[in-house]
Amino acid sequence: MSITSFPEGFVWGVSTSAFQIEGATTADGRLPSIWDGFSADRAEACDHYHRYPEDVRLMKELGMAAYRFSVSWARIFPEGHGKPNAAGLDFYDRLLDELAGAGITPYATLYHWDLPQALEDRGGWPARDTAVRFAEYAAAVHERLGDRVDTWFTLNEPWVAAFLGYGSGIHAPGRKSPADAFRAAHHMLLGHGLAAQALRAAGAEKVGIVLNISPVMTPAQVSDFGRELSEEDAAAVARIDALANRQFLEPALRGAYPAELLPVIERHAGLDHVHDGDLETIAQPVDLLGVNYYTPLVVQAQPSEPADAAYPGSEESSSAPFRRRSPPWAGRSCRTASPCSSAASPATIPASI
Repeated sequence: MSITSFPEGFVWGVSTSAFQIEGATTADGRLPSIWDGFSADRAEACDHYHRYPEDVRLMKELGMAAYRFSVSWARIFPEGHGKPNAAGLDFYDRLLDELAGAGITPYATLYHWDLPQALEDRGGWPARDTAVRFAEYAAAVHERLGDRVDTWFTLNEPWVAAFLGYGSGIHAPGRKSPADAFRAAHHMLLGHGLAAQALRAAGAEKVGIVLNISPVMTPAQVSDFGRELSEEDAAAVARIDALANRQFLEPALRGAYPAELLPVIERHAGLDHVHDGDLETIAQPVDLLGVNYYTPLVVQAQPSEPADAAYPGSEESSSAPFRRRSPPWAGRSCRTASPCSSAASPATIPASI
């Protein structure tokens, strides 16, 4: 296969998230999500809520065969739980009808970071109850839309939601707590497992999860991939790979956390939030794994330097390639960077522990 060809049956599509495009943040019973207060300039966004027929037409004109959209939890359960909001579900009914008319296959994502503010007020993802509420939400959405959606993704990029939302605070809800970040990560994985169980019990055909995965390498490997690493650099690569990639891959696919990660989690968050049976619940069989790939994650051992630099995004942390460091709580031993780093990139990983 040449570099410019794709295999037979390859599906071209587009993907969006509800808060980034829908707008209509107060329409038809919707109440705030954690992003409404954190980023108050998205009240209208692209107005997809009202202009979806035009958007679907544009997809068809582009030749798209698939559309992965996310459902707004705050539209379906404005208070986070209780009775589903019929008006919120009606919007996705209309969207699915429009997609069917255009011959575009829908792929549904249940969580793209927009936790109802009401649930955040009760503890958010660091609280175990949020995982239970997520499964209830998944079942309610499938009950209404499952006759037209074959493929369901539970979570989109839980690393971003946990570590940028609860660890470094540069995403909603803006907390800066390593304990909250690790607890949120675990409860998102638990929510994935519980939601997968609920979806399968309701008859879902295909269930998966979407993770942002980054190859981890040193600056030397960027120019010479086969270069042998020092013991310190190899340890730094393994540590960041465990935090950025395997913290989610291994529980979801193998039913266990990376052994070297458990002491890190225990040191910052304890392990009392990991209950007996959780990992068996998390490791539900999946039919597909979504991989969002942006850029390599470049790390370098710096055992002599304290992690005392500013948070990612500051002038100091982004002034030069390979100079991005972790937040003060992260400890010593390595720094991370990305040649093409952005706010949602693993370059901002809040851990070099």
